[in-house]
Amino acid sequence: MKKATLLIACVCSVLGASAQTFSDNFESYTVNTPLLGMQSPNWRTWSSATGGGTEDVPVVTTDNHTTAGSKSIYFSSTSATGGPDDVILPFGTSPLTTGQFTFTSWFKIPSGKTAYFNFQGNATMGNLYVLDCWMDNSGGITIQNSGTTVMTSTYPVGSWFELKIDVNLNTNTWTLLVDGVSAGSWSNASNQVYAIDYYPADASAKFWVDDVSYNVVPYTLPAVNGANNLISVTNGLVGQQRNVSVKMRNLGTTAITSFDMTLVHNGGTPVVQNVTGVNIASLATYVVNFSAPVTLAAGTNTFTATISNVNGTSPDGDSSDDMITQSLTPVQPAAGKVVVAEEGTGTWCQWCPRGAVYMDMMQEKYDDYYAGIAVHNGDPMVVSAYDAAIGGLIAGYPSALVDRGAEIDPSGIEGDFLNRIVVAPEGTIVNGATYNTSTRVLNVSVTTTLMTNISGNYKLAAVITEDSVTGTTSAYNQSNAYAGGASGPMGGFESMPNPVPAAQMNYNHVARVLSPSFAGMPYAFGSSATSGQVFTYNFSYTLPASWDPNQIHIIGMMIDPSGTINNAGKATIAEAVANGYVSGGTVGITTLASAPDDIMLMPNPANTLTNISMTLENDSELNIEVFSSNGKLVASKYYGKMSGAYNFPIDTQEFAKGVYFVKVSVNGQPKVLKLIKE
Repeated sequence: MKKATLLIACVCSVLGASAQTFSDNFESYTVNTPLLGMQSPNWRTWSSATGGGTEDVPVVTTDNHTTAGSKSIYFSSTSATGGPDDVILPFGTSPLTTGQFTFTSWFKIPSGKTAYFNFQGNATMGNLYVLDCWMDNSGGITIQNSGTTVMTSTYPVGSWFELKIDVNLNTNTWTLLVDGVSAGSWSNASNQVYAIDYYPADASAKFWVDDVSYNVVPYTLPAVNGANNLISVTNGLVGQQRNVSVKMRNLGTTAITSFDMTLVHNGGTPVVQNVTGVNIASLATYVVNFSAPVTLAAGTNTFTATISNVNGTSPDGDSSDDMITQSLTPVQPAAGKVVVAEEGTGTWCQWCPRGAVYMDMMQEKYDDYYAGIAVHNGDPMVVSAYDAAIGGLIAGYPSALVDRGAEIDPSGIEGDFLNRIVVAPEGTIVNGATYNTSTRVLNVSVTTTLMTNISGNYKLAAVITEDSVTGTTSAYNQSNAYAGGASGPMGGFESMPNPVPAAQMNYNHVARVLSPSFAGMPYAFGSSATSGQVFTYNFSYTLPASWDPNQIHIIGMMIDPSGTINNAGKATIAEAVANGYVSGGTVGITTLASAPDDIMLMPNPANTLTNISMTLENDSELNIEVFSSNGKLVASKYYGKMSGAYNFPIDTQEFAKGVYFVKVSVNGQPKVLKLIKE
């Protein structure tokens, strides 16, 4: 199985009732050569129907679990993207969708190494990932379904252990057991299973596998039987509202034409939905959507769904599958907290659709608690200073920073978000605004009310983002490694071409301007300030005609002395106008337009001196500022009004070696140039 990152979800499918009990301890195979698949009709590789080739895995005698035996199979990789070992064990000839399915495999994972497997949902590898099982280098087990963690546990590092997954496909109850001890159960988004795929997923993957087995107990359908299969409710934060749906399944031989579905949240008043006028065939499913959302409460939220009165019959032919329960525990956010995620991306980047999918998911799921900023690189949506600053903090694309913490893959944004949303902020931020639809001038006030006493270099920055950004040139085409589906599902990009034409792309969360710099305005709150003090900074922007004011978000950020974003405030223009504009604050950077294109910085890199050359055709106000890479203003000069061709010297001999940003503002219109001091 070819996987680029941990973010791709794997799916489990279930084979037909004719599947046979199977076990393999590898003792009958020849060691090393020929390889596993070439010796067994039961195993195959990811890309071929029979064994052999670079994806096959050797039978070894270096370690084993079988009593009185000596052999096992051994997986290892030295590639950051995993492989080439990649072997499949089908559980029959077709997906299992009913009955009881039990899978067992023994593993040994050396200290500091990792292991991985996934369940596939049907015979086309990569088409349906049901389950990912990640075993990390410190004894942790994480099971994911469609990118969401559904179960965690531990394993004994450096020792053989039994991992078992027991599945009641009728009730969609999946249970993980480690050395015979249950770690818990969950309901799977894809309630079927076809095969297991063993794959060393990264450079640290090394593990042995022995004593693999599975067992299927078929289910005989009664005449009339409605079974509850899955409660779908998205977890979130305490106080958020969530819609609930229940998937039922006809596990009888007779079509279902009517039934009642009852939902109870936290033992409250039952909500009954009567379903009539349907014709649900045997083994088909039907989703009941409850119209009234529920409000997530603090602590464990328990949802219970019960199906009854199936075709007017009560009880139906199997009452054991009528009721299903699901629990979730939402996170309690800190008062006034908004978390920022900055994503490095680009239209040229083939894996960056992953970032777009996860950024959109976070916005949909967490709304006003989350502020996403897509910082583009090497495409028409780039903001040079922002791109340069993010580029210095990440190793590749796509990557993300949550509140400017450690670099992560965009698939990990939610985990870091949940860690940050509970941290009480030191100040709350409210964005106000006025907007003139004729002149397109947007005046912004970013007001911070301190909640604690602070001291040190706390900074403030403002960002303007835009959603639904489109373009007509090929530079707006999105490179797409997920085309064709071989790399798994990715929010619909698997069904789109490579590249995705500009006409089919809408880019969200696009960073449009950063004020005054990535590091922010130094000492925005003085060298110290006390709880309850209020600070306002004003910014003014003239929105270009191509920007849609209805898609704009204003994001104000409070940055602590370490560079971490302590808190943020987010608002649309309409919301900011409703909040009210606070005038009289300190004036920040005041425009979006670009300065003249002929501005040049030479020499660059510089040792003791560099020059800014430009031509000012008309009387223009000129201001030049130099910032260090952490946003500190190290030099500035206001030249007043002037015209003509000039070279403006910058003395760099006292600058420390490193990266600097030179901002040239002509009539308030900035252009930022990157300077290297040798």
